[in-house]
Amino acid sequence: MNTALKLDPLISEFETDSAAAEYDYWLRAKVEKSMTDTKPNRSHDEAIAFVRAELERRKVARAGR
Repeated sequence: MNTALKLDPLISEFETDSAAAEYDYWLRAKVEKSMTDTKPNRSHDEAIAFVRAELERRKVARAGR
């Protein structure tokens, strides 16, 4: 029997306390991993240039089919 109470959708995006707790645990782990990552960060301009180059590469690849 599921005894978890449903949460009010106007207050919480999660249906149950356990769903909210699971998401909180996942998010905190993801943030912790990011904070302890030693790889160099990309600037916004570098990230945008990377995405634009990738989109162009995919556009060319699709045109060549």
